[in-house]
Parts: sequence; C-alpha cells; structure tokens
Amino acid sequence: MTALDEDFGWTLGVVFRAYIKATNVAVGDLPGGHRGYQILTAATRDQPESQSALCQQLGIDRTVMTYLLDDLERASLVERRPAPTDRRTRLVVATETGRTRLAELDRRLALAEAHVLAGLAPDEQVGLKALLCKLAAHANAADPVGDACQVVQDIAASTPQ
Repeated sequence: MTALDEDFGWTLGVVFRAYIKATNVAVGDLPGGHRGYQILTAATRDQPESQSALCQQLGIDRTVMTYLLDDLERASLVERRPAPTDRRTRLVVATETGRTRLAELDRRLALAEAHVLAGLAPDEQVGLKALLCKLAAHANAADPVGDACQVVQDIAASTPQ
C-alpha cells in the first residue's frame, strides 16, 4: 500500500479514468459520446421543456448543444420540434430509433459499470453508488455546474503549465 492509496483525489481519479475508459467503449460510436448519451437520455426520459432547458440541465453551452443536436439528428436519434405552446421554442424529442439505441446503450453501459465495480461485493456496489449520488447531489446544490465547457476551461486555466 502506498501513500496515494488513501488520497481521496488520487482514488477518485483512478476510478474516474477506469469508468471513462470502459464507458467510452460502450458509447464511443454514438455522436457526441457521453454527452450524446446524456442528451438522448434526457430527450427520452426527462423531456425538458425546451432546447435551452436541456442546455441548462446538462451544463452544455448553447453553441456546443447545437452541434451535438445536429449530429444526433443526422443519425436519426433525436429531432427538434416546435413546442405546442410557443412555436419559437424547440423541444428535443427522441425518435423511435433513438429510443431503441438508448436501450442498447443502457445495456452496454451497465456492463461497463459492472466491470469498473467488479472489485466490490454486490451490496458494496449498491452502497457506493448510493453514497456517490448523495455526495454529487450535495456538491451540485452547493456549486451547480451551469456550463460544463466553462468548468473545463476554468480548470485548464488554473492548472500550472
């Protein structure tokens, strides 16, 4: 055991890298990768009231969202429709192809997650996920991410070269 084995940041980084590596395989062929998956999930399950609300919910810049939605539309996974109450507002709605694809992606992501959590007993996996969800909700409430792109830029700017 090394000193780093008990360092919170180091351990989070190791688990995060393992998760990203495993899930990149699962969603890598989807337009937008992880973000594309989040958009498809929201368009299928959450049904945000507008494209703008979807940007806010996922912390994605409007310009970036436009490109992601264009790519997902070209793949016939989502479509933008005028809102019934305000035709200037666009709703992002999953297509039937998108819903089918999401079910497959969910299955693949579950396998990736199981791979990452394989070092824990089943009850430990459930407990860890519950604790992480609780911690993430607390952290997000204290410091919500309005724009994930800006967060990455801020981190890069504060990192010594």
